[in-house]
Amino acid sequence: MKILVIDDHELVREGLQQVLRGLDQDIDIVQADNAQESLALLVSHRDLDLILLDYHLPDMTGLEMLQQLGRRAPEVPVLMISGMANAHLMRQVLHAGAAGFISKSSSSRALLKAIKVVLDGDIYTPEDLRDLAGQIVDGSMPKRPSLSRTQERVFRCMIDGLSNRDIALKLEVGEETIKSHVTSILRHFDVQNRTQAVLAGVNYGFRPGI
Repeated sequence: MKILVIDDHELVREGLQQVLRGLDQDIDIVQADNAQESLALLVSHRDLDLILLDYHLPDMTGLEMLQQLGRRAPEVPVLMISGMANAHLMRQVLHAGAAGFISKSSSSRALLKAIKVVLDGDIYTPEDLRDLAGQIVDGSMPKRPSLSRTQERVFRCMIDGLSNRDIALKLEVGEETIKSHVTSILRHFDVQNRTQAVLAGVNYGFRPGI
């Protein structure tokens, strides 16, 4: 397993590294202290399983960084870490493509739980912010958009956290075909990456296995 940790404070990065050893002693941890360095590392580390991203970076905001990651590494889930803990900020980063949000004041146990949730393909939100952030802005369920039958099957597999290869095996079609469907699904929901598509789909009533 390989995880990229992006934070401009060395002590924070070292602390996160110690916590991450609780997942796997052999885990490969790559560190970056700013946005530009981390984007450069994406070129040489294309096998990342997760990105831990600090919201406050010296050269880019967390939201701007999420947009960059959505374009350059859309397959890699991003867990946002912030010194601020409020529902408004969490809602912003989730809609921008993060797969989870957690405060720096959270316990090591909570961080490991968040990481496991995200690695399993789900969206992580802290319990104390979940009810606030989970509300739909206008209080009603938006009209669900239509996808083709094949696109719906692919999309439900995406919600279940399956990779393109796993979806291709499950549906018994070529991986390039799945990539084409995924691209169409992202365009359909007007989003930049899989995480944003899943969030949009959940808002429209899609659920895992349904």
